Amino acid sequence: MQVRWLSPVLALLLVLLGATPALADGIIILRPRPPVPPPPLRSLAIKYHRVTVTIEDQVARTHVDQVFLNESGQELEGEYIFPVPEGASISSFALWVDGQRLEAQILDRDKARQIYEEIVRQRRDPALLEYVGRNAFRARIYPIPAYGEKRVELEYTEILPRDGGLVRYVYPLNTEKFSSKPLQEVQVSVRLATKRPLQAIYSPSHEVDVLREGDRQAMVGYEAKNVTPNKDFVLYYGMGEQELQSSLLSYREGDEAGFFLLLLTPPRQAAPEEVVPKDVFFVLDTSGSMRGEKLTQAKEAAKFVLHQLNPEDRFNIIAFATATQHFASGPRPAQEANQAKGFLAALEARGGTNIHRALQETLAQCDPARPQVILFLTDGLPTEGETEVNKILQDVAKAAPENVRLFAFGVGDDVNTLLLDSLTQKHHGTTVYVRPGENIERAVSSFYEKISNPVLTGISLDFSGVQVEDLYPYPLPDLFAGGQLVVVGRYRQGGEATLTLRGTKDDQPASYRYEAVRFTTDGGPDFIPRLWATRKIGHLLTQIRLHGAEHELVDEVIALSVRYGIVTPYTSFLVDETEDALTPEGREELAQRALAPRGGIGSAAPAALASGAQAVEKSIAQDALRRAEVPAEPQTEQVRTIGDKTFVLRQGSWTDTDWEAQKIKAEEILWGSERYFALVRQYPALGRYLAVGSDVIIVWQGRAYAIQSATHAGQTNADTASPKPTPTPQTAEDDFWRQIQTWWRNLWR
Repeated sequence: MQVRWLSPVLALLLVLLGATPALADGIIILRPRPPVPPPPLRSLAIKYHRVTVTIEDQVARTHVDQVFLNESGQELEGEYIFPVPEGASISSFALWVDGQRLEAQILDRDKARQIYEEIVRQRRDPALLEYVGRNAFRARIYPIPAYGEKRVELEYTEILPRDGGLVRYVYPLNTEKFSSKPLQEVQVSVRLATKRPLQAIYSPSHEVDVLREGDRQAMVGYEAKNVTPNKDFVLYYGMGEQELQSSLLSYREGDEAGFFLLLLTPPRQAAPEEVVPKDVFFVLDTSGSMRGEKLTQAKEAAKFVLHQLNPEDRFNIIAFATATQHFASGPRPAQEANQAKGFLAALEARGGTNIHRALQETLAQCDPARPQVILFLTDGLPTEGETEVNKILQDVAKAAPENVRLFAFGVGDDVNTLLLDSLTQKHHGTTVYVRPGENIERAVSSFYEKISNPVLTGISLDFSGVQVEDLYPYPLPDLFAGGQLVVVGRYRQGGEATLTLRGTKDDQPASYRYEAVRFTTDGGPDFIPRLWATRKIGHLLTQIRLHGAEHELVDEVIALSVRYGIVTPYTSFLVDETEDALTPEGREELAQRALAPRGGIGSAAPAALASGAQAVEKSIAQDALRRAEVPAEPQTEQVRTIGDKTFVLRQGSWTDTDWEAQKIKAEEILWGSERYFALVRQYPALGRYLAVGSDVIIVWQGRAYAIQSATHAGQTNADTASPKPTPTPQTAEDDFWRQIQTWWRNLWR
């Protein structure tokens, strides 16, 4: 199988057709003898790309192992160009090809820039502009046999920077622009070892597996197959002796309000005296539809929960169908868990589904003096007793003490998602949906492991010195041992602040104070705005689904969607050029159409949409956005995100969504002209945005630039009056949710 090649740390391979020496410096760029035109940058395939990283405190050693495939019938010669990771301080560098160490030449920023510019001019491809402003290494590679392989191993050492109490490691994995085929295999494995206890471990770029090995070591892994990586691998980690670690990253541009990300990390394993005693109620649906494997798995899940109880915990089991059965009249000590197994074994599936009665009887046993955890498992709609959803919600709200945490498990697709999601939203929990064919026991047990040891409940945050607003998730969940809370929000002005974290611990008020928390006044990690927008959109969409659409909510979803390239049901046609979503007038028309009284999206969801596969998928997708730790990515090739900017393909030009032609006149610059390269030299940071294509409109430091190829020259400002979009019936809602589902599944590959 042939796969597209992926450069190491955006390492690029310069290949020449023929046996003559390289005609010019460059990345691996094919250079045939004249008069054959130069081949494109995307020329080689790669068999695999494996990265092994060892980090000791702040010193990282990165080893890259790749096998390149020459799919041509000619022996090739080339140069291997390695762009140094931005900001890295390289202490050692080695390059091996087929077991032979090669002499590598270091290129300073100016020399590297000259090489990149020359390649861009000759190949008429702006992809390499992303690396302007970086040092580079290069080495000659020869031969690459016809239809053969060449294994390259690269190793370098760098000192990692610290920011906001966190150490940052970056491996440039963005190789989409240099790949011709999907990569068959990519692996990144990081071993962390520190002298001080490891606290936060967080990747904003990829969903990673983290295996902690004691307090000072951890393994972090990412693996995917048949993918085209389009973003760098980023890992943050913190070190410290604090009981509850707080780390803050922030981003601000110009005079606009800033964005921040706060990591709150409790101990990996709480000491026995720090674990909050709780009452756990397992409320189990035993109606006729649970007969067979579903009830068997649910019983095993209940046994797992009983086994995980802490010594000071209490529990009870409430089985419900048409009537209810209780293991005990009230919560019992954890020491009686074995007795409950006989009660579980005797349960049979029969009768209807009386959700209202089950919850009312459970809430009647709740103790307002200690945390109450309700694990509510059902596979159907309410069919007995009170069946009206709003009445059930109202009665639960009246009966539930403030300290109740309700977690729902919806088994299959015949559940009322509006009921389950409303219950968990109002009572500080979450809903887990177990789809047909999935294992109930595994879903419940893996979730309960995460929430089994609360260390701080009912938490709140107070910032003194900096005005903070618009925090997500909302409301804030409890903190659990071994977990990590990721909070995003906005702030007005930068500067130092004092953060106070408050909550309840051992039935007593508790607080943690963090001095000199710094919010930047300019710059910072630019993934934070998109992560904030992802969570806010998820929150808004959930409110619309549960409570109906209001104009201001729809307006905000559309504005955030267009600005950050996160496609929603209201902007499913963002990529359709008949929809002028980049202008205020166009966005208002989208909102008005979405709010038209026609049922479905844009109005209160009808009862028919509360259950079924589509309703479950929608709930899962919205919850994924609300709780995302990685920013949502565009699900279409016509939208691209770079840093905090979004570009939409419009009339052949990649258009910055910040730009509105009728308000900002763009300076027109011919692609490849001296003015074009002078602009890149003046603002090296522009390079990664201009690398998106030859026709780009971008807003930069209050000015707009229209980079144009010869085909589009002179068109930008002549077309300032955008044609009125032709109304398109909004029928892409299902497609939108499929896109979000695909994004979510890809995160967990």
